[in-house]
Amino acid sequence: MGHLLMIESWVGAMSSLLPRAVNESGHRFTFLTRDLHHYLRAAPSHPHPLLAAENVLTAETNDVPALLDHVERLHEVLRFDGVISSCDYYLPTVARVAAHLGLPGPDPLAVERACRKDLTRTALLEADVPGPRFALADDWPALAKAAAELGYPLVVKPVDLCAGMHVRKVADEPELREAFAAMEAFPVNARNQPRVRTVLVEELLTGPEVSVETVTVDGATHVVGVTDKSIAGDPWFVESGHMFPADLPTTGAEAVAVAAIEALGLDRCVAHTEVKLTTDGPKLVEVNPRPAGNQITELVRRVTGIDLPAAYAQLAVGERPDLNPADTGVRSAAISFVLPRRSGLVAAVRGAEALGTAPDVVDWSIKQPGHRAGDPTSNNSYLGHVVVTDPAGLGARARAEQLVGGLSVDYAEVPA
Repeated sequence: MGHLLMIESWVGAMSSLLPRAVNESGHRFTFLTRDLHHYLRAAPSHPHPLLAAENVLTAETNDVPALLDHVERLHEVLRFDGVISSCDYYLPTVARVAAHLGLPGPDPLAVERACRKDLTRTALLEADVPGPRFALADDWPALAKAAAELGYPLVVKPVDLCAGMHVRKVADEPELREAFAAMEAFPVNARNQPRVRTVLVEELLTGPEVSVETVTVDGATHVVGVTDKSIAGDPWFVESGHMFPADLPTTGAEAVAVAAIEALGLDRCVAHTEVKLTTDGPKLVEVNPRPAGNQITELVRRVTGIDLPAAYAQLAVGERPDLNPADTGVRSAAISFVLPRRSGLVAAVRGAEALGTAPDVVDWSIKQPGHRAGDPTSNNSYLGHVVVTDPAGLGARARAEQLVGGLSVDYAEVPA
């Protein structure tokens, strides 16, 4: 039995899926956080799964040098076999802690390259991995100049945020200025870490988007499968749903994902790599050096039997996961998300009672009345989700979207 140190976590689905995977893999974990109340607030009506850890400890996880010393002292007493996190903002920290303790894990520099969009773009350009034309800028004059040279429309992105936050399409310089001002007004991320001011502008890629789910061990990348993605909320890029396996031709997407992982230097790593299928061929969007979020790993598990959070935990303790698919009796699995029309206080989500009786719904969740909805501009704005499986074919996505389409959101207040 291995003992994993989990440093922070998302509070969404992976905060349950990763602890479950650790336990079902026959391992145990200690949870370390800088703010325990962050997790208590996320599950006010029941104990949070992370708090079922063998030990729940607090330390300043944003001060990496001090954390290395602190964890070294903990390691002398608790003896860790691996280090993990589901939260993107702590993946470079996890890699540094594992390397400091001499434990298995990817190269910390490779993880940092993958987690920073500017470093990713630069590394992949040097390796000739297909991607959009792009430019980087640290202030408004440089950004405006770079955008004019690239040509509108463009996609503008912060280089160090997650869940699609502040990622948007801009049609002209006034829209770019608005996007830049919004990022400048956001000096720290959701975990109170100072942000990098660098802004990325990219050529707008058109075509469907997929994600390639992979596991890399000892320099060899195994492709578990390809997931398709639905996008909503123009000019924003909000993920409104996913289906596994993808129901569209994905020729070349796997090769681009594998090439990107190799170019970044990632190893002993589960990755979720996003690729646009353009008329000029597949082009790399980004590489996430951790299991996919938005319950994509559950879609994969229901279809193939392969548990990617478990593979992540096994890699962290030096094990080689079994990636052979099983006959699950499911041909496709899909998730569709409930998005708010606007920000405001939710009075009710009508039609949700039908989800509990639909035979093909395997999981669903809806926010309760009184929830304060944000604007539908990122993946953080979901009001709920529906997960559907199809034993006969590739009909899960259409069914999930049909069910979500039957829901309506009532607000408790009228917008001014």
